[in-house]
Amino acid sequence: MSSAYSALLERLREVHSLEKASELLEWDQQVCMPRGGGAARMDQYGALKGAAHERFAGDEVGRLIDAAAREVPAEGDSNEIALVRWARREWGRKRKLPADLVAELARQTSLAQEVWVEARTRKDFSVFLPSLEKMVALKRRQAEALGPRADLYDAWLEEFEPGFPTTETARVLGDMKTGLVPLVKAVAAKAGSVSDAPLRGRFDLAKQRALSEEIARAMGFDFERGRLDVAAHPFSMSCSPDDVRLTTRYAEDQVLGSFFGTMHETGHGLYEQNVGDSLKGTPLCGGATMAMHESQSRLWENIVGRSLGFWKHWLPRFQEHFPQAAGIGLSDFVRAVNRAQSSCIRVEADELTYSLHILLRFELERDLLAGRVQAADLPRSWNTRMEESLGIVPPDDAQGVLQDVHWAAGLFGYFPTYALGNAISVQLWESALSASPGIPGDIEQGRMAPLLGWLRENVHRHGKKLTAPELVLRATGRPIEAEPYLRYLRAKYSELYKL
Repeated sequence: MSSAYSALLERLREVHSLEKASELLEWDQQVCMPRGGGAARMDQYGALKGAAHERFAGDEVGRLIDAAAREVPAEGDSNEIALVRWARREWGRKRKLPADLVAELARQTSLAQEVWVEARTRKDFSVFLPSLEKMVALKRRQAEALGPRADLYDAWLEEFEPGFPTTETARVLGDMKTGLVPLVKAVAAKAGSVSDAPLRGRFDLAKQRALSEEIARAMGFDFERGRLDVAAHPFSMSCSPDDVRLTTRYAEDQVLGSFFGTMHETGHGLYEQNVGDSLKGTPLCGGATMAMHESQSRLWENIVGRSLGFWKHWLPRFQEHFPQAAGIGLSDFVRAVNRAQSSCIRVEADELTYSLHILLRFELERDLLAGRVQAADLPRSWNTRMEESLGIVPPDDAQGVLQDVHWAAGLFGYFPTYALGNAISVQLWESALSASPGIPGDIEQGRMAPLLGWLRENVHRHGKKLTAPELVLRATGRPIEAEPYLRYLRAKYSELYKL
């Protein structure tokens, strides 16, 4: 390849390494850093993020991008074309951000996450409010610096969903809400017809961890190139395809939360471990967008993990680990794991109501950015909208407005990607079955490699070479849309609840 492209690639590899080092510091902070390390970590994280920004956003990189663009073909699917296209988009975005703002945002996110943990522990939003107000002000400055936009929220959203603007996101989520609200109400009217009693009780934590790791291995996660740890808020990150970090959490009285949480994060991990080898060490080595990432985690967690076929194989193993479940029949067990009921905590929400949690957050973020809601008003607005959409009011701030780390981490614009991922997951599943009708039978036998193979070929290996709309169109022949997801939920819950 040309000297200009090689020079650009070398610079991008350096920046990529700095970014991954900063992510590793964040993983350490949430998994094993001593509580007293927060102040120093804030400076360390800020220094790395600032250095990465300076090395990427300068004039020299712009000249390298222009020179490389003249030496690679204008069209095609090559890594070189994709990398130049990615670099031009990201350089143009970061070029607009002052280095001092980037560094201050990094420092504030590190500090705010420590304060968030304290506020959540104390169940007191007022502890977190000053940090959140600073964060919102910084993120608004960021959005304004990245403008102008038809919708200022695009400046936040495009960080996670390039190629899918707010107008399209609002369309898909609006269709989702229109279809979900009556379905959730219909299920709520027959709430007593499905019971989770078979899964109540206390389940040994060590056995939960052992079975969770066994399921992750069966899904295809390579523990020689990854690890699974515990964090207050489950997440995953990747230093490279050969070093993927997953986290989950366990509770004696929340046995399903550990399994489905682990399957969810393993879905993310499988995506990162299966990016094509030719993309290693470059900024294209990773999931295409957050919606594509979420499509993988939700596909494994819900479409596979809550299916009858999956538990035909795994229920006997569950009962071996937990003898108190020995008398549970397969049908009763599967009905229990799919019971739908409005709840306060997003990460513990059932498959049916989950996207309504996301819609609440999406609407609040847009109102915060536009000034229609102030940070101090969030607990009241949160509780009001929770009651309107899900019919419940959180008993305290920890189960309400403080439950997610995202705003402390500066991840405004991230939440809608969860709902988009739900929609995409069903589109991909339907296409996988069309190509390989034997996949459900394989899952019944404990064989998940055929599904992983289809996902690797059609999604994982491409890394960030394509946007979510491009990947979905290639894999399914359709644009991103809500109807397949709604069709799947209607069929599933109509059968479960005899609607």
